[in-house]
Amino acid sequence: MRTIPIPVDVTKLQITCVKAAKPRLVNKDTGEIKRDKDGNTMYELTLLFEDEFNRMELVKISTTPEPQITAGEEVVPVGLVGYVWEQGGRWGISYRAQSFVPAGSASLVRTGADL
Repeated sequence: MRTIPIPVDVTKLQITCVKAAKPRLVNKDTGEIKRDKDGNTMYELTLLFEDEFNRMELVKISTTPEPQITAGEEVVPVGLVGYVWEQGGRWGISYRAQSFVPAGSASLVRTGADL
């Protein structure tokens, strides 16, 4: 399956960090850390997405380098894209962002749709 990035428009969402960044693991048994194509450590954040109708969903987003975000902080992902994946008859969407900025300073931030 070919992986095509799908831009995500976050302009109408309120996004709160619920779990700070930690290295993403390839294998939980061995503790092997996932790296990007340049060899950098991939980090994973758990965020709460809330839309204008108060619907909420927890979403894990990967990024590199390690973002300086704490739990409870409202943020805006910059360059957020989704990737559809399939493995062993299962499928889903994984998310990756270029970086994160505090929600208050995000007025000039480009969305994934702008990329």
